[in-house]
Amino acid sequence: MSTVRCIDLCKTYLQGDVEVTALDHVDLEIDEGGFVCLSAPSGGGKTTLLNAIGGLDTPDRGEIWLDGNRIDNLSKGALANMRLRRIGFVFQAYNLIPVLTARENIEFVMEVQGVAADQRRKRSLELLEEVGLGGLGDRRPAQMSGGQQQRVAVARAIASRPALILADEPTANLDSQTAEHLMELFVELNERHKMTFVIATHDQRVIDYARRVIRMLDGRIVGDDRRDAA
Repeated sequence: MSTVRCIDLCKTYLQGDVEVTALDHVDLEIDEGGFVCLSAPSGGGKTTLLNAIGGLDTPDRGEIWLDGNRIDNLSKGALANMRLRRIGFVFQAYNLIPVLTARENIEFVMEVQGVAADQRRKRSLELLEEVGLGGLGDRRPAQMSGGQQQRVAVARAIASRPALILADEPTANLDSQTAEHLMELFVELNERHKMTFVIATHDQRVIDYARRVIRMLDGRIVGDDRRDAA
């Protein structure tokens, strides 16, 4: 079963007076439970494609389907609700709320979803343990290392048990050892919870972990390397 299906996606931007093609007739299917990297040089289209899949950007033409439901034509409200319940995001800059503790950052999405306070607390503490941050729930982002903040971001992303995790350059601000630990965590979560991971990156450290590498250039898919175990 396909978690993600993209059909003939096109997207252009204006940079000054120059029209830039970000997506050039992209067709793509990603199977449920996949662990996929979108690899491209800067400006190659990987982040635009990731944002389109996540409903953060709208293609000029084409269709995007998630779990059998078309999402590119949803209203803003329906799209926001879909993202809230079906997709977890991990960003390069962590995007944690500075005034909230690690536990409160993790609980934030569940609070918006209307989950009861006691259930939010229980789940957030479980997730802190799962990502290796047990006992650090009362620390604010400024009191944590970059690697610890990214783990909080991962815990927040999976708090609502989404079908799909989208990560944009998640290792860009991390040293080699921390990046390796983060990727091992991604693999563990993928295997344990069967969540589909799609990671936009040009970091070879990340690419080496992928079971499928989709290579992009100038908004086009130019390679699709499958390494799935038999």
